[in-house]
Amino acid sequence: MAAELQLRPTKQRGQNFVIDPNTVRMIVSAAGLSEPCTVAEVGPGLGSLTLGLLDAGHHVIAVEIDELLASRLPRTVAERCGDDAPFDLVVADALRVTELPESPELGPPAALVANLPYNVAVPVLLHFLETFPTIRTVLVMVQAEVADRLAAEPGSRTYGVPSVKARWYGTVSRAGSIGTNVFWPAPNVDSGLVRIERHADGRRTGGDPAGADPVSGNPAGADPAGADPAGGDPAGGDGAGDQRGSDGAHRGPPSRESVFAAIDAAFAQRRKTLRAALSGWAGSPARAEEILRAAGIDPRARGEVLDIDDYVALAAAKETV
Repeated sequence: MAAELQLRPTKQRGQNFVIDPNTVRMIVSAAGLSEPCTVAEVGPGLGSLTLGLLDAGHHVIAVEIDELLASRLPRTVAERCGDDAPFDLVVADALRVTELPESPELGPPAALVANLPYNVAVPVLLHFLETFPTIRTVLVMVQAEVADRLAAEPGSRTYGVPSVKARWYGTVSRAGSIGTNVFWPAPNVDSGLVRIERHADGRRTGGDPAGADPVSGNPAGADPAGADPAGGDPAGGDGAGDQRGSDGAHRGPPSRESVFAAIDAAFAQRRKTLRAALSGWAGSPARAEEILRAAGIDPRARGEVLDIDDYVALAAAKETV
């Protein structure tokens, strides 16, 4: 097929196509989708994973930026699965997609299963989690190093911005390792599977009425009364879920934007204490310390020891003290 298309995979688009049927079956199995559902796939390439998902009974919505590959994929699906296969193709940049088709029988996308282009894997993953709150399960293949970063726990060497931001949306875990010999062309590094299950109770998934953020809400694991996850007093007295500002007015939980701004600031200077690293974000070192103490966080700590609930508490404290 590649010869027919005179295809030359490019590093610019991170094109490494899975060509091993056993690997495709492993990916489909690792997704853990027990019932047929609508599955979004980014970067379907030559269609091996697309066909595997269709064989498993899912409706596949494939997002492909490469017009040459996109021109052949519908014919590949029709040849292997029939003209009436439950398949939709969106020819677009995945980072700019804001709407996806729905299956008449199965509804909007409930899962993202993909061999993500390595050069944009994390931005695409976060964009889809933010833009499509109906996606409850994610199983993506990325570079092994990126997989380790996404699944890293607080305090580890690889824990960083992707680790924390992914946890805003759900629980993150490593789901397998894949060598280089199952790809064409073979990449220079191994790959890893990452699984994300969106928070089941809907926390951090409530849409913003103003349309600013389709994925925001209360912190996973937060105490119903809003107590600090480290065991301190509730931030601002009413907890991250129901804050009162210094003017006494009730405030909702912090937005994704405010939480992510705190994360970015903390890791921009990860070797510094949070008091110093957050001084620009807060306005001054003294103000940063005031916010940190209100959130129940030691100002001498560093960003890599905080979990997502700590960052939620931090963003909430900034709005209320």
